Amino acid sequence: MAESAAAEVSRSPGRWRLWRAVFALGSDPQLAVSIAMIFLMAVAILGAGFLTSANPTAGDIVNRLLPPSWAHPFGTDQLGRDVFARVLFGGRISVPAAIVVVLFGATFGTALGAIAGSGGRLIDEIVMRITDVVLAFPVIVLAMAVSAALGASLVNGVIALGAVWWPTYVRVCRGMILELREKGYVIAARSAGRSRVAVLFRVILPNVIPALSVMAAVDVGRAILNFSILSFLGLGVRPPVPEWGSMVASGVEVMDQWWVATFPGLAILAVVFAFNLLGDSVRDALDPWVSGRR
Repeated sequence: MAESAAAEVSRSPGRWRLWRAVFALGSDPQLAVSIAMIFLMAVAILGAGFLTSANPTAGDIVNRLLPPSWAHPFGTDQLGRDVFARVLFGGRISVPAAIVVVLFGATFGTALGAIAGSGGRLIDEIVMRITDVVLAFPVIVLAMAVSAALGASLVNGVIALGAVWWPTYVRVCRGMILELREKGYVIAARSAGRSRVAVLFRVILPNVIPALSVMAAVDVGRAILNFSILSFLGLGVRPPVPEWGSMVASGVEVMDQWWVATFPGLAILAVVFAFNLLGDSVRDALDPWVSGRR
């Protein structure tokens, strides 16, 4: 019986699903588009110093509110600062901040979800009731409250979003663990004599992480959008530091000069769209129902 149980464990679908996903992703044109977009934006952001010689924080009142031209591809803002340079250097703040928020939320939420799903009934109730309290508030509203209490800054904005980003991961991770622990290969793992911790980390979580990875890929775009909202409201990065949300906010003051708000807004749109495409491609590759219809 122990040998048959061990054989059943070796057929756990997590590893085969990942290999199947690799082959599916290799033939997905949507994935190629999303990766190309993310790669080009990453090159532009990281190589901002080579693409433009303009100082993103240096003003030039004489050349304020100039429309797009060869000298200033995205025009200039109210203080004469080059919008193109500010968009590129602003990506160095918005994108890493969003990635940090998602990494923290996914890690902390997955850990709590694993504790709730594999622990006893009392632990499950405590964790889920705390999660329900946080989920009772819209993410951006709760993040605004935390950021207002801490004070407007880049670090506090990241902390505010990270503090409210984990509940969805808790619910998804916990729900999948409750479902998977009744599967045959999990029962076989227990019958083979593996401990509860070993079953959780070696058998259950490898089948949970793919779904959470899809959430994380999509959440990067959502985190950029929410971080930009905080800055737009004056609760995130403070001027003159270039950040896409605060740039859109400054552009609202001069709506007749459309380029001031349009180009940072388009940068937000492009990044969110690219990460949503990436998340959809990964989801389709890891979902056995979708991949089975291809």
